[in-house]
This record gives sequence, C-alpha cells and structure tokens, in this order.
Amino acid sequence: MPHSMPHSHDTIDIWSVEGRFQHLVYSPKGGIEGVLMDTDGIATQFVFDRHEPTAAAAFAGLRPGQALVIEGAEQGPSPKGDAAHSVYQFERLVSVDGRAPQDAPAHKDIAGTVVRLNYARHGEANGVVLDTGDFIHTKPDGFARLGLKVGDTVRAEGRAQPLATGGGQVVEAVRVNGRHLKETEEA
Repeated sequence: MPHSMPHSHDTIDIWSVEGRFQHLVYSPKGGIEGVLMDTDGIATQFVFDRHEPTAAAAFAGLRPGQALVIEGAEQGPSPKGDAAHSVYQFERLVSVDGRAPQDAPAHKDIAGTVVRLNYARHGEANGVVLDTGDFIHTKPDGFARLGLKVGDTVRAEGRAQPLATGGGQVVEAVRVNGRHLKETEEA
C-alpha cells in the first residue's frame, strides 16, 4: 500500500499520499486532467475536478522524480472498466521536495476596464475579462448581484494565478469594487 494516511473531511476519507512525480496526464482535448506519481514502485494517479481548471497550475514546472505529498479521495470503481493503478480525486498539493508548493495561488489586487463578459459551461455569465487580459471570476450569483457590464472599471481582490493562455491571470474574486462577494452569495 502507498505510504498514506487517511483523515476525515466532510465524511469523505482524504488520503495523504507521498511519492515521486512522474508526469502530467492529458485529457483527450489536450488539457491537463491529472498527474501520475510513483509511490514506492506503485503508480498512483490523481484526477483534477473538471470544475476546477486551475488545479494543474500547482504542477507547472515540476520535474520527474521530485518528492510530492498530495491529498485526495479514493475514486470508486469506474463503469468504464478496471483501473490500471490506484486513482484518487485530487484535493490539494501539500508539498514539493518537502516545501509548500511554489505555484500556489497568490492573493492579488487587480484593476482594469471590462472588455467582455465570461460565461460558465451552462451559459450564465460568471465573471468579466479586463483590458489587462485578466479574468475576474465572480460565479454567476456574484456576477448577477454586482451588475457589471462592458466599460465598467473593476478592482478585484482574491486568489490569482496565470491563465492557461499565458496572457493575464484568473482571480477568484473575494472582493469586487469594495464589496465582499460572500455578501452577494446565497448560502
């Protein structure tokens, strides 16, 4: 069994798995959908949540063989067939070579003018793109309550990391134009 320790998290067992980074796992459309690590000679795969496209950023620049500690929940059997190795739903990258990950999202304050709206997979506006190239993610409820439109000046604060395209950052907004988004979300 991989060197792991379970701990409970919202009634789901989360495992802490130690091993060596092998490589990224690509999706059929060319995205990154997970990572593979070697845990004492056993292949262990961590799969990213499709609704969290920024998870892969934590693994940018890693080299094969680096020591990792990753937390995740064991995936149950797939209706598509048996897995070739252990598969976990990725929760978080705990450490790289014994240190906190360098590419963890940083808290940023970003400002600019809205040039277009962004839309969730189901078609509802979930944020704005600024003239700086940055994407401010507000979630659909936050967007609706903020009433943002093209031409508005926006200042947003929140966790930020580079966009996959390399031109700008995505900010998971916690405050937009001085308003806490928690105030705009329904529980």
